[in-house]
Amino acid sequence: MAARALFVRRSKRPYPFAMVNEPGRFSAGMVGSAEGPAAAEGGRAQRLRRPRARHRRRVPGISVLPTLFTLGNLVAGFAAIHYAARPIDYEGPWGWTGLTLAGILIFIGMFFDGVDGSIARLTRSSSTIGAQLDSLCDMLTFGVAPAFMALRLVIGHFEGTGADAWVIGPEADSVLGKIVWAIAAVYVCCACMRLARFNVESGLSQVNDHRLFRGLPTPGAAGAVASLVILHQHYLVVRFQGDLPHDLVRWTTLVIPAVMALCALAMVSSIPYLHFANNYLRGHKSFGFIVRLVVVLVLMIWFLQEILAIAFLTYALSGPARLAWRWMRRSKVQAQQASDTHVG
Repeated sequence: MAARALFVRRSKRPYPFAMVNEPGRFSAGMVGSAEGPAAAEGGRAQRLRRPRARHRRRVPGISVLPTLFTLGNLVAGFAAIHYAARPIDYEGPWGWTGLTLAGILIFIGMFFDGVDGSIARLTRSSSTIGAQLDSLCDMLTFGVAPAFMALRLVIGHFEGTGADAWVIGPEADSVLGKIVWAIAAVYVCCACMRLARFNVESGLSQVNDHRLFRGLPTPGAAGAVASLVILHQHYLVVRFQGDLPHDLVRWTTLVIPAVMALCALAMVSSIPYLHFANNYLRGHKSFGFIVRLVVVLVLMIWFLQEILAIAFLTYALSGPARLAWRWMRRSKVQAQQASDTHVG
């Protein structure tokens, strides 16, 4: 009885062996009788077998302003696909082709993608759901839209503009059609894997801290493809007004799928790339850096398409170039050390 009383006092619930007969009334005789322990064990087993109610995790509130900018990125990517699907001879506002409008919309989405994170950090509203939403929007704007643009460019110049123009794909008879479609599909897959790896490797506490990317960022890859498409349309429609030889126009379109394939491999690689905003736009910079930046911005007034293409291609090549430069320096140092050891 002493041990049983001690167990009752230490129990989290009062009267663990008491059985409820009616609401608010207990059968005290069950505690002191011989049937009490057996009935209590049976009741305990029944409670253990009872299925527990599953509690759903509540989704935290979403900050309005950063989410609107993130969704603006998504809408820009969707609109880019819409205009890229227009015929190759489509003429939109200001005489721009559908592919030119699609490329500009990708850069608009890039602006929204860069602003939403800054607004979230300024308003102290960074969240996990915001990071996941940002990656989903990036997948459409920087993954699907550039690949579709490059595919439509090649289709428009190699297969005409008729209803039977869609022969580039896995069912195409030509090897070229299959290769171009495969490059576009690989680019989309690599962009998806790049974004998934970034979500796993970077937490919310590291958003402001990282100075390097592992692999080419998806906006950098999309910018390289979109800037080349815009440059191609600019020279074809504006600069030469369609006076270029047809064969030259057709074969220059194949440069873009080749660049897209290299960008796809760079995205899933481990090559370090500098974070442009954190390294060049934040903090105090030298006077010479500001002068060079102003010169580039002034040149963009007259050579916007050329500067964009050169800038994004330079950034895409900067990772392998920095890696090769470091390897050459390391090899030179090792050779110098080996020479000093041999002489000594």
